Amino acid sequence: MTEGSASPEALPRVHRLYWWKEAAIVIAFYVVYSWIRNRFGSNQIAKDGVPEAAFHNAERIIQMERAVGLFHEESIQELFLAQRWFIQFWNVYYGTAHFFVTLAVFILLFFKRKDVFPQWRNTLAAMTALAIIGFAFFPLMPPRLLDQPCPSAESVEFGGACVESSLRPGKEQIFDGSNGFGFVDTLSVYGGPWRFDSEEVASISNQYAAMPSLHIGWSVWCALAVWPLLRRRWTRVAVLLYPLATLFCIIVTANHFWLDGAGGLLAFMVGALLGWGLHRWNQNRLDRRDMLNAMLSERSGGTPQRFRLSSVASEIFDDVQGEADESPASSLTDPSLPGPDAPSE
Repeated sequence: MTEGSASPEALPRVHRLYWWKEAAIVIAFYVVYSWIRNRFGSNQIAKDGVPEAAFHNAERIIQMERAVGLFHEESIQELFLAQRWFIQFWNVYYGTAHFFVTLAVFILLFFKRKDVFPQWRNTLAAMTALAIIGFAFFPLMPPRLLDQPCPSAESVEFGGACVESSLRPGKEQIFDGSNGFGFVDTLSVYGGPWRFDSEEVASISNQYAAMPSLHIGWSVWCALAVWPLLRRRWTRVAVLLYPLATLFCIIVTANHFWLDGAGGLLAFMVGALLGWGLHRWNQNRLDRRDMLNAMLSERSGGTPQRFRLSSVASEIFDDVQGEADESPASSLTDPSLPGPDAPSE
């Protein structure tokens, strides 16, 4: 770089998105989730015996909610159990919206918000990874299973009715049909897209993957990610209501405690910090690379080339070699030094 010349600026960088790359990320996460489900999920826990850890974790959640005076999930569910069609609607909502809405927003961001798609993709990935860790190390029995039969060789069950609990009403600590927590497994009683007690669904699901609630985490992600694309007021209101409707759904179907939803919100917040932070780190790395490319390009006088370690090594070698070649020649041509034929005094 010559003296007085302006420092080179990095060439503008264009984000390139590839659908196959995003599909590969989704598949990779599913593979990891499947491995953790098979290693730590409800099938493995039920195979090993009574799911005491998942049941006792549910007791801890109940105790925390009671401590703040907000253990009301059973009362909320009871208000709507008489409306069969209403419960069936929320069963379908629980089993479909969670996946299809998230997938639709993911695709919409890919085509409509390319400038921020990497940040939101990273956020979704980080949040899901945090949830998978939670599922592995904090198995949590959902409310609908607290009074259901325990696992046995004769049937596909994942409940905790056989586990002793001081939180059950009355003196008996084992469920006897009258001292339950009062939750209804709406999928089994009212019907829905599937039944968790079927062998096919049980083999691909983790009954104790409740904390944090990805239904809440993903719904918040969808609402905030798609918000800038909306112009009409009613669409923005509807998007903001989506996470609230999801919270109502997971409670009225007894698939989660409300504290699971709070855990899902926390997972989203931490995932956003990690996702956007990772994107910022990667952008800084690419900026440094592009700046170095521009400097090398100006020095060589050629077209901008991508930075490669080999090119830097080659530059250094050429400089060293050039200095080595010039040293002998300079000593022979220096007029201050006597030549080989110079007469001695």
